[in-house]
Amino acid sequence: MSEQTPAPTDPWKSFRGVMAGTLILEAIVVLLALPVVGSVGGGLTGLSTAYLIGFAVLLVLMSGIQGRPWAIWANVGVQVALIAGWAIYPGIGIMGIIFAVVWLMIVYLRAEVLRRQRRGLLPGQQPRD
Repeated sequence: MSEQTPAPTDPWKSFRGVMAGTLILEAIVVLLALPVVGSVGGGLTGLSTAYLIGFAVLLVLMSGIQGRPWAIWANVGVQVALIAGWAIYPGIGIMGIIFAVVWLMIVYLRAEVLRRQRRGLLPGQQPRD
């Protein structure tokens, strides 16, 4: 009876999940800024409401494209738009800076996984006993 070897695990599948999950978490945080801007900031205007809700929708939509090779760079780039939210309320800009740091960390982790994959050091690339 011949034993089939299982296919190696795909490290990028879980990595795409991490990126999509981070975008969903970011969308939730952006929506949680609505009451803060409404009570502490200058109050909710049509512009600030549209910006926050539109940005949250954009983040949710972007979570669906994480399989694209350019998705991580789009995720980093969209943080610039969140930092620009400083014009609406400084807390939004600070939130953008915090998430920009998170995304830069994810970029670093991606580079590290690529480096290890090229060297054959990932757990799924190791021979099984």
